[in-house]
Amino acid sequence: MTNDRSESATPFLLPVVAAALVDLEGRVLLQRRPEGKSLAGLWEFPGGKVEPGETPEAALIRELEEELAIAVPHACLAPAAFASAPLGDRHLMLLLYITRKWSGVPRALEAAELRWVRPADMHALPMPPADKPLIGLLDVLI
Repeated sequence: MTNDRSESATPFLLPVVAAALVDLEGRVLLQRRPEGKSLAGLWEFPGGKVEPGETPEAALIRELEEELAIAVPHACLAPAAFASAPLGDRHLMLLLYITRKWSGVPRALEAAELRWVRPADMHALPMPPADKPLIGLLDVLI
């Protein structure tokens, strides 16, 4: 079987990792994207792009340190789900991990605001298209 699709028709795949940090009360930490960035004002799971040569877990550990000033051990990242969504000329592949253990107190170093939210309450918040499908899963898992 041959593939007749030309490579130019294939969108650029953008791998992104995110964490559902779950506190003792079953709430998940969300961050609001700052003004001046794409999707400004939307609430999202903390995380970011996987750089070339990085594993998803290494990228997430790095992003959580950069964005929240917390340290998450590799062993405490549990793969949970993924979502996929078009994003302009790219296609976002979001890998979501759950963690209940980290050191440090999360601080909004790059976000406009942080908020602890129960999964069922996330439906009322404006969130990026790739994040929304993950809410129902979190509601079941947490």
